[in-house]
Amino acid sequence: MAIQSEKVLEDNLIDQLIGLGYSRIVIRDEAALLANLKKQLEIHNNVTLTEKEFAQVLNHLNKGSVFDRSKTLRDKMQLTKEDGTSVYLEFINQQEWCRNQYQVTNQITISGVYQNRYDVTILINGLPLAQIELKRRGLELKEAFNQTNRYQRHSYSAGFALFQYIQIFVISNGVNTKYYANNKKQTFKQTYFWADKDNKTIRQLDAFTAAFLEKCHLSKMITKYTVLQETYKIPMIMRPYQYYATEAIIDRVKNSTRNGYIWHTTGSGKTLTSFKTSQLLTELPQVHKVVFVVDRKDLDYQTQREFDSFSPGSVDTTKNTHSLVKQLADNTKIIVTTIQKLNTAISKPAHQAKLDHLKDKRVVFIFDECHRSQFGETHKKIKKFFNNSQMFGFTGTPIFADNAIRNESGKHTTAELFEECLHKYVITDAIRDENVLKFSIEYIGRYRQRDDSRTELDIDVEAIDTKELVESEDRLDKITDYIIANHSRKTHKKAYTGIFCVSSVDTLIRYYDMFKRKKDAGKHDLRIATIFSYGANPDDKDANGMIEDVDIEVDEDDKIDPHHREKLDKYIEDYNALYNTKYSTKDSESFYNYYKDIAKRIKEREKEGALDKDRVDILLVVNMFLTGFDAKMVNTLYADKNLKYHGLIQAFSRTNRIITEQKSQGNIVSFRNLKKATDDAITLFSNKEAIDVIIMKPYEDYVAKFNEAYQKLLAIAPTVDSVDDLPSEEEELEFVKAFRELMRLKNVLVSFSDFTFEHLTINEQVFEDYKSKYLDLHDKVRTSTEKEKESILDDVDFELELIQRDEINVAYILRLLAALKDAKPAEAAKQRKEIANLLASEVQLRSKRELIEKFISQNLPQIANPDDIPQEFDAYMEAEKQKALDEFVQEERVDREGIKRLVDDYIYTQRTPLRDDVIAVLEVKPKLLERKTIAERIIKKIRNFVETFLDGMPEV
Repeated sequence: MAIQSEKVLEDNLIDQLIGLGYSRIVIRDEAALLANLKKQLEIHNNVTLTEKEFAQVLNHLNKGSVFDRSKTLRDKMQLTKEDGTSVYLEFINQQEWCRNQYQVTNQITISGVYQNRYDVTILINGLPLAQIELKRRGLELKEAFNQTNRYQRHSYSAGFALFQYIQIFVISNGVNTKYYANNKKQTFKQTYFWADKDNKTIRQLDAFTAAFLEKCHLSKMITKYTVLQETYKIPMIMRPYQYYATEAIIDRVKNSTRNGYIWHTTGSGKTLTSFKTSQLLTELPQVHKVVFVVDRKDLDYQTQREFDSFSPGSVDTTKNTHSLVKQLADNTKIIVTTIQKLNTAISKPAHQAKLDHLKDKRVVFIFDECHRSQFGETHKKIKKFFNNSQMFGFTGTPIFADNAIRNESGKHTTAELFEECLHKYVITDAIRDENVLKFSIEYIGRYRQRDDSRTELDIDVEAIDTKELVESEDRLDKITDYIIANHSRKTHKKAYTGIFCVSSVDTLIRYYDMFKRKKDAGKHDLRIATIFSYGANPDDKDANGMIEDVDIEVDEDDKIDPHHREKLDKYIEDYNALYNTKYSTKDSESFYNYYKDIAKRIKEREKEGALDKDRVDILLVVNMFLTGFDAKMVNTLYADKNLKYHGLIQAFSRTNRIITEQKSQGNIVSFRNLKKATDDAITLFSNKEAIDVIIMKPYEDYVAKFNEAYQKLLAIAPTVDSVDDLPSEEEELEFVKAFRELMRLKNVLVSFSDFTFEHLTINEQVFEDYKSKYLDLHDKVRTSTEKEKESILDDVDFELELIQRDEINVAYILRLLAALKDAKPAEAAKQRKEIANLLASEVQLRSKRELIEKFISQNLPQIANPDDIPQEFDAYMEAEKQKALDEFVQEERVDREGIKRLVDDYIYTQRTPLRDDVIAVLEVKPKLLERKTIAERIIKKIRNFVETFLDGMPEV
C-alpha cells in the first residue's frame, strides 16, 4: 500500500472537520483573512462595522506579545462607532463556549522574514485560534513541531500578526497526533497526546479530530482549560488527565454533596489542576468559597506562589490565623492556607464566633498532598464545623492499608477520609505519555557486577541497623568521596542539582563538615547548601522511611536544640558568603526566607540566562524538599536513608521532571539496600509488572543498545569520510537520525558510574569525528542563504543540547593556549591536535573555528607571556569583528549604525529581524521581487556575525 501523502491527510482532515460542523472557507492571504475576520466579528456581535471602525479593531488586536493577545482574546473591546454610539465587541464567548462561529481553511500564505504557507487553520469568530501542521506518514512528528517553531520566527508576526492569536497547535503524521499551547519556549517534551478518561491515548488523526477538535470541546479547551501563567508570561493548556480530574470534581459539586480524591502521580502537574479546579468552582453560583489547604508551612510558599503565578491577586496569602479568619468571613473567593491555621481557626472560641455564619455555607476544601497522615483529627473538626462542606484531595501517593501510619487519631486511608477516587493517573501512565522520566538506580556498595565496576564501595549496606555502623567515620568518608568523584557525571557537568537525603540531623552535620573540610583542602569545588529543622526532635525514625514531615518553622512552644541551631547558623553563614545573602535562624521569618531562597535558587536554573554562580550543586537534607518541591533542574538523589512506600516514591520523584533531551532520567544513587523497598513501593502504587516500566535497564543493556545503533550508523556511513559522499538529502537525513540516536544513548550511558568508551565498539575519537560531520550538516542547514526549495533537513531537531558542554568554551580554549605556550615541541603538537579536534566537535566553538586557528598560527607565536593571551585574544577578536562589520557594510551596502542596531536588537530580543527592518537599512532600496532574497541573505549574515563574535565570548 502506498504511503499516505500529506495532501491526502489534509483533505481527509478538512472533510472530517466539515462533518463536525465547521464551515469551509478559502483564504489565501492576509487580505482575505482580514475581510473574513470583519464579517465574522459582525456576525458574532450582531453589529455592522465601517472600514474606519474595523481599522480601530485591528489596531486594538495588533498589540503585544502572544501572551498579551491571549488576554485580549478573552476581554471585550469598547468601540465608539462613527455615529457616536458605543458597543462592546466580544472576540470569543467564554461562558457559552459552544456559541461561537467555526471555520476551517488551509494553505494560507503569509510573508514575513520568509514566505510561509500553513497547512490547516481553524478560525473561531474569524481569528486563527488553532493551527494544525501535518507531515506524511513515516516522518517524525518532531518535524511538524519544528516547522511551527519556524513559522513563529519567520511569519506569524507579519502584517497584523493575527497568527499570534493561535491558542493551540496540533501536529500529526496521521499515526501520531499531539497538541500544545502557543508558547515559544515550548520544547517537544511538552507536547501532549489526548486520551480518554481511562488514560488510553488517542493518537490517530481521525480519532483525535473526533475527540479533541469537535467544536464545543476545542472551544472549551481554549476558554476553560487554558491557563495564562503570569510568572513566565505564557499560556499553558491542560493535559487530558488534568481535564478529566477537574471535570469530575466540578460534576460532583454540581450534582452531589459527596467528597472525592484525585490520584495523579508526582510530577504530573497537580498544582495546575487544583488551581483550575478552584477557579472554575468559584464560578458556580452554589459555591460560596474555595479553600486550598496545604499541611505544612514550607508548601504554603510554593503553592501560593504557583497560584499567584496563574492568576495574580486571586489568592490572599494568610500570614496568621487572624487574617485567615478575616478571609473566611469576607468575600475572598479563593484562600490558600495551612492545615495548622485552619485547625486553630475552627478550634478557638474567639475565632469560631466570627465564623458561625459559614457553618451552612457551601465551602469546598481542596487538600494538596492529601497522602499526609497527620491531619486526621483536624479533618474530623472541619467536617463537624462546616455542615455543608465538600472535601477533595490531590495526591501522587495515596495512603492504603499497607502504608498507613498510626497517629493520635488512629490509622486512616485516603479512601476513608475522602471517599471515592474520582480520577487516577499513575506513574506508569505518566512515563508512557513521556510526562515524567524513568529512574536509573545504582546501588553503591558490595554489588559488583564486573571486575572494574565503580559502584563497588567498601561500605556495608545489607544490615545497617546499628548507629555505630551507620555513622562510622570511615563509611561517611567513603560516601562523601564517591559523591565528589561522580557528581559531575551524574549531573552533566553540574548542569543540574542533586539532593542528598540522610537519616538524621546529626549525620547531616557530619556530612556537611566533611564536604567543607575537603573543599577547604582543594578536593572539590561543589556548592553545598543545607537546611533542617532545629527542634528538639527533628529527625524521622530512620527505620520508618515514610518521611515524617516537619515544619520549616519551629513553634514557639517547642524546645530548641541549641547544638543543631548553632550548627545551622554556621551553615547559613557559609551560604550567605557564597551567595551574598543575609539569612539566619534569629527569627522564623528570616529562616523561612532562607528556605525560599534555596527553593528559588534551584528552580531559577530553569530560566534563560540563569547565572552559573547562583547554582546549588548539592542540597543536603533530612526531610525537607523531599516532598512537594518540584524543580526540573534536579536530576539526582543521593540516599543514605531508609525509605519506603510513599516516602520512597515522593523522594525519588524529586528527580524525574522533564525539561530537555539532555535530562534523560532521574538518577537515584543509593547507599542503602533499597531494592526490596523500591519494588514494594512500585507494586503498591502501580503493580509488580510496572517495575520494568519505571526503573531503567542496567548499564549493560544500554551498552548493547549503543553498539547495535552504531552498526546501523555504519550501514549508512561506513567511514567518517563517507558522510561527505552521501548522494542526497534523504541519505543525509538518515545519517542525522542514526547519529542522533547514538548521542541519545551516550547521554544515558555517561550518567552511569561505570561508563567508559572501552565498553563500546566505537572509540572516542571516531565518535567525535562522526560528531563533527553531524555538526557540518547542521551548519549547512543553518547557514545556507539561498535555496530554491525548502530542505528536508530544515525541521530536523539536531538536539544540540546533547552535545553542548558548558566548560568547553572560548575561555577553556584560552587556558589550553596558555598551556600550549609552555609545552615542549612533542607535547605542543599533541595539544594542537586536541585543540583542533575541540574546534571541530564543540557546538560553541565551530563558528569561531577559523578565527581561533588564525590566532594560533599568526598571533600566538608573538605573545611572550602566557598570562597575556586572554587580553591579546580579546583585542584580536575585536579587530576581526570591526573588520567583518566593515566587509558586511561594504558588501551589502547597508547603513553601519542601522545594521549595528539590528544586531543589538537581535541579541536582546532573540527575535529574527523583520524583512522590512532589514530593507530599511539598505542604502539602495532593491526592487520588490529582489527584496525577499536580499533580506534573507542579510538575516543569515546577522545570525552568523552574532554567533561568531558575540556568543560565548569570555569577559576579560
